[in-house]
Parts: sequence; structure tokens; C-alpha cells
Amino acid sequence: MEKHIVKVLKTEFVTHNVKRFTLEKPAGYTFISGQATDVSINKPGLENDLHPFTFTCLNTDNYLEFTIKIYKGNKGMTEKLLDVNEGDELVLHDVFGAINYKGPGIFIAGGAGITPFISILRQLKKDNKLAGNILLFANRTEADVIIKDELDEMLAGNHIDVISNPVAPNAQGSHIDKDLIKKFLTDKTEYAYICGPDEFVAAMKNYLLELGLKEEQVVIEE
Repeated sequence: MEKHIVKVLKTEFVTHNVKRFTLEKPAGYTFISGQATDVSINKPGLENDLHPFTFTCLNTDNYLEFTIKIYKGNKGMTEKLLDVNEGDELVLHDVFGAINYKGPGIFIAGGAGITPFISILRQLKKDNKLAGNILLFANRTEADVIIKDELDEMLAGNHIDVISNPVAPNAQGSHIDKDLIKKFLTDKTEYAYICGPDEFVAAMKNYLLELGLKEEQVVIEE
């Protein structure tokens, strides 16, 4: 199994509980936007505790980047990453397929499920191929929306935030359901990409199939 020990160059919080890690990039290390790798922390007792994370940078960048939601209270991998900062080391392994972009369509993300889409959308922007893509992004509150400003800049009116528990006065909560998806599906929709918690992915896939998309048009993590 491929193994690379890389130094953390920078860390920062992009929301109250989402931390971005910028890392050294090993020579010859390549990936396709939407792919992931297993990561461990290069500290005694943690080197073999592997967890998958999706790259959020571009393959052409001279660094690697992960944007990771921190879950506190379970002593899991992401909570341990709270203590990983500039100068520390992570261990990266083989790159594997996650979500592969196949053509224009609708992206449906739940919370941290946005992460594979970040690199894909950034690559599409670089290639001037964002046209025809729509993002429905479900979060609990407005403060949970990852890289909101960048998504707005990239997609403009095709970035739709769906907030279940808005904090704004008199705001009504909403969820991504079959009726909402139907509003954004057209005859030209070639693909639908889904990422998020398992129950979310299953529900979104069922909605899409009920709305007439074929199994091969629905792209989920592999």
C-alpha cells in the first residue's frame, strides 16, 4: 500500500466546526477531482488509524487540501484532528475513486457531503465548464454552510442553500425533497450527483429515480 508522510503547512477553520488542512504534496502524487485517500495522523498509536477524506484542492495545485468537519464528543479521528496543526504530519495512502464527474447536472449535498464537490466545481470553474450545473446544498443552519461565498461566486443563482433550522427571524426551515428537486430538473439534466449521510443519499436517489432519471444517471460515492 502506498504511503506518504506529509507535513501540515497550514490549518484554519472555514466554519465553526469545519477545519481546512493544507499539506505538502508528494512528488508525482496525482488524483482526479472527487477522489479521496485514507489519512492517518503521524503520532504514536495513531499511524494505522486510517480514515477516508476527499481532496478539496485541484490536482494541478502544488499542495494538497482537505476540508474536514470536526465531530466532537466521540474521540474519533476528526476530534483528534483538532490537535493537528502547522508543522505536524499526516500519513496519506492510495488514491481511490469516490465521485467522478461525468457531465453537467444537479449536485445534491448534505452537510460535509459537499467536500467531493468542492474540487469538482473548482476544476469546472478553471476549465470554464460550470454552465449547466446546479447545487442544492442542505445544512442545519446558515452558519453550517461550507465555503458559501466561493460557491455563490462560482455558481451565482445556481447555488441554492436549503436550511432546516434557520436562525434568521421569521425564516421558515426547509429540506431537499422530491418537489424541490423537480423544480431544478430539466430535459437537459444529464446527471445527478449525491453525497452526504447514508440515509440522505438513499432518499435523494429514490426521489431522482421517481422523477425519471435512470440508475446510470445517478452518481454516488463508489
